[in-house]
Amino acid sequence: MIRPLFRDLAAVLAAVLLVVAAVLVGRHLHFTYDNLHVSWPPLYANWGPHVGPGTPAALVVAAAVVAYGPRLAAQLPWRTLLGAAWGAAMAWTWSLALIDGWQRGIAVRLTTKYEYLQVIDRFQDIPATLRDFTQHILIGSPDHWPAHVAGHPPAAPLTFVLLDRAGLGGGAWAGIWCITIGASAYVAVLVAVRALADEALARRAAPFLVLTPAAVWMGTSADGYFAAVAAWSIAFLALAVTGHRLRLTGFASGLLFGLTCYLSYGLALFAVIAAAVLLLGPRRTPPLPYALAGVTVVPLVFTLAGFNWWEAYRLLVERYYQGAGGIRPYGYWVWANLACTVLIVGPATVAALRRTGATLLEIPAQPTAQLTAHPPLDAPVPVRTPDRHGASAGIRSALRQRVLPRAGTPGTTPDLRLALLVAAAFAALLIADLSGMSKAETERIWLPFALWLLAAGAFLTRPRAWLTAQAVLALLLNHLLMTGW
Repeated sequence: MIRPLFRDLAAVLAAVLLVVAAVLVGRHLHFTYDNLHVSWPPLYANWGPHVGPGTPAALVVAAAVVAYGPRLAAQLPWRTLLGAAWGAAMAWTWSLALIDGWQRGIAVRLTTKYEYLQVIDRFQDIPATLRDFTQHILIGSPDHWPAHVAGHPPAAPLTFVLLDRAGLGGGAWAGIWCITIGASAYVAVLVAVRALADEALARRAAPFLVLTPAAVWMGTSADGYFAAVAAWSIAFLALAVTGHRLRLTGFASGLLFGLTCYLSYGLALFAVIAAAVLLLGPRRTPPLPYALAGVTVVPLVFTLAGFNWWEAYRLLVERYYQGAGGIRPYGYWVWANLACTVLIVGPATVAALRRTGATLLEIPAQPTAQLTAHPPLDAPVPVRTPDRHGASAGIRSALRQRVLPRAGTPGTTPDLRLALLVAAAFAALLIADLSGMSKAETERIWLPFALWLLAAGAFLTRPRAWLTAQAVLALLLNHLLMTGW
């Protein structure tokens, strides 16, 4: 047991060194060449130690989740646990946002010159605006869109236009919307993990999904809302592939995935996670016909309204290199983005990802059935012995014997199924990184992918110690930095 813990700590140390390198190299580039366009690299933030009205609440929520989260996650009825996770996630996100005060933390975040609420008045005639949307993407075009509007398909600003028309206009309601909907993303991840792996793993992951440093940004940007829509598309697909109201959940998954692609171009990469879900499903007729029927709805509506997604994306790439994206050095951000990811997922997730990799490379030396039951939350996780034929043979055997069969039947291992789901999310994140279209600000842009990495917390032993580390990091980030998002 000591050896796995040392490996966990070594992984965390390596991640800390990555962050330190990103800070030091970033400061050198910032002060020497001024080519990063962030004030506190690798984060889009400024140094500014402060406390606020959310400080006491954040301390209380953190202490409560550390002290009681693992036990309650193990004991609460499943549906009650989902409601409790949503409520606790909202409490944590609200308290962190209010450290910056009501105005800066909530009410004005989405009203700055880059944000969606700046263009509400330009959607008086929605069909006409959609037909004309691509004409205003490039810098230099007449009345070009603000950065975030130009950088996203029109479903993103249209969400806030519709809120405004429903009588929920202004930055405060927009912030409330993003926090409330965004916090439901954690519930979606739990639903998917339970469907694809097992309930014991979902319960072990729950406290790590709630008490995450990602909440620092989940409550301050529209990307939290995007993350929730994307997460529910995967959750419904997980329910569909495991036979839960196949037609309804399959159609809902496709519908939400279509909406996801019209909220953010980059979230089309959720297709990688969706493919993993289909792989992990039972070997029977998949829900593809229903999902494909659902996925056509949103694109069809926007296309008939006159918006061309592919043309808009082509123009976005050009706009990206017209602005800061054309100045920020790829050679720095391709690895500094990963340092940002360390800060949003926290040290516990870094250790959990090490265990995820170990799970993918190992095959049990004992019968699989003995490994499917999970010990109490505070108990050590048994260490598996690698197969003597090596890692490649282990992967092939694992995929053949334990992934393809239906969940719950002999020969399946929930640990491996969860590990593959997490690995798919990490692969999608790496593709986004290598694309060069996410240079900086990934602490908010990659929130949708990062949430799925948090589920790996189910593999950790000593959950309270790791949860404490998560809370401390989040509190330090929010109290020492004035985050830009």
